[in-house]
Amino acid sequence: MCTTAVERPVPGEATDTRGRRVAGLGILAVALVIAAGVSLAVGARALSPAEVWHGLFGAPDPDQRLTEIRLIVQTVRVPRTVLALVAGTALGVGGALIQGYTRNPIADTGLLGVNSGASFAVVAGIALFGFTDPFQYVWFGFVGAAVAGVVVFGLASIGRGAGNPLTLALAGQGVTVFLAAMTTAVALTDKESLNALRFWNAGSVAGVGFDVIRPVTVFVAAGLLLALITLPALNLLNLGDDVARGLGVNIALSRTVGIAAVTLLAGAATAACGPIAFLGLMVAHVARYLTGPDYRWLVPYAGLLGGGFLLVCDIVGRLVVRPGELDAGVVVALLGAPFFAVLVWRGKFKSA
Repeated sequence: MCTTAVERPVPGEATDTRGRRVAGLGILAVALVIAAGVSLAVGARALSPAEVWHGLFGAPDPDQRLTEIRLIVQTVRVPRTVLALVAGTALGVGGALIQGYTRNPIADTGLLGVNSGASFAVVAGIALFGFTDPFQYVWFGFVGAAVAGVVVFGLASIGRGAGNPLTLALAGQGVTVFLAAMTTAVALTDKESLNALRFWNAGSVAGVGFDVIRPVTVFVAAGLLLALITLPALNLLNLGDDVARGLGVNIALSRTVGIAAVTLLAGAATAACGPIAFLGLMVAHVARYLTGPDYRWLVPYAGLLGGGFLLVCDIVGRLVVRPGELDAGVVVALLGAPFFAVLVWRGKFKSA
């Protein structure tokens, strides 16, 4: 059969594509460094590059102004910058993974019930034990997110529709609605829980120290490792379960490892920052637009885009209502809702 010029592989095309993707990762990494520098400089008190440098590396100085700068940079801005990068990366990767495993282009990490599980656990911890410090209730949030993820995956793994992406989505929605109702019931009976939930639900990277960030980073790192392990199998799963099985993929094991990765990533980020809607959904679509459907590239892009986007939203929140602040989760939602609406209007949802 005659082969047209269009059908013939172009020499070097694969190499060019790989080069563009690597270059894109490099550009995103540089953009992250720039955004981190801006994050250290802006806020209720703007700092010059020289002041930021002194705040990071300067020796203790008897000058009160320089001492204040060191405190602002090291105890306020560095932790929130690091947390924004860690949590944004986790949510970006988690969003890409959950869309792949459910083959649902509008899936988000909240689909597994991790957001509602964390919310309920935080409220229960405050109501039952009077926790007020983030280091105390972040553990409740993570355990709640993990338990919710396990329950959803367990429900989706039994019965006739076991392992079906639609079953997973329905189980997640059912658990989410139930836990949201329980959270409201507990919060309405306890004033302190209601006040804490009101602020925690906004989603913020401010006011969290390294005592919280360190354990969260460990869980995120574990989730990223599991995600990297399962990427080749995820590419095959998106060809269909029958094809993947025929190519030697252990579907149950791959899906279990993938869901565990999503639970670790989304659970850790949500426990530390509160539920941040739309971020995973948005960056997964942007990453897919830039890289195509290959998850070996899509997931790293989603991670860098997620970290950068959450950090930029936090910066915007500090600038638009100075000297006050908008929580990063609020800014993400303000940008995410129109993004979601445009996707629906233009019919641009691509199959995961």
